[in-house]
Amino acid sequence: MRSSIVLVAGVVFAVAATAVDAAITAGPVMGPAKTISRPAFQGYYDGHKDTYLNTDVSSKSDAAAMHVNYSARLASIKNLPEIYLVEGKAAPGQLAVFGSEPGEKTYSPLWSETILTWKSGAKPVVLKSDTQINAVEKKGTLTERDGHVVLNCPIIKVG
Repeated sequence: MRSSIVLVAGVVFAVAATAVDAAITAGPVMGPAKTISRPAFQGYYDGHKDTYLNTDVSSKSDAAAMHVNYSARLASIKNLPEIYLVEGKAAPGQLAVFGSEPGEKTYSPLWSETILTWKSGAKPVVLKSDTQINAVEKKGTLTERDGHVVLNCPIIKVG
């Protein structure tokens, strides 16, 4: 009797393990997972910090400077959310600012680069949201211009 219970328990365990393995591998298989080390960055969205990766860019010179992939194809993609980057003087602690984040209708891991520049004589403050950027621009102390660059920077952790 005891050996029957052990045999039944073994069969149940084997079936359960097979079901779990099937659930994990259901759908398209990308191959075996591998862990790599890659720098991650933080940027602001609506006052909090999100963590993101920078993997590809549509500018050859930016790709070389950032040590990421160059993709000419990215340049042809339009109507993307903005990633704001400050050029020149900036407040200490300034990070990139995102115009969207995962969970929003407008989120995309692809971003249109917008360059922000503080006007001469302006005292830079840390910019943490696109709403704040627009308000500071209206005061006339900050300018923005299209960087004509598309970046592939998926946000991997919100908040």
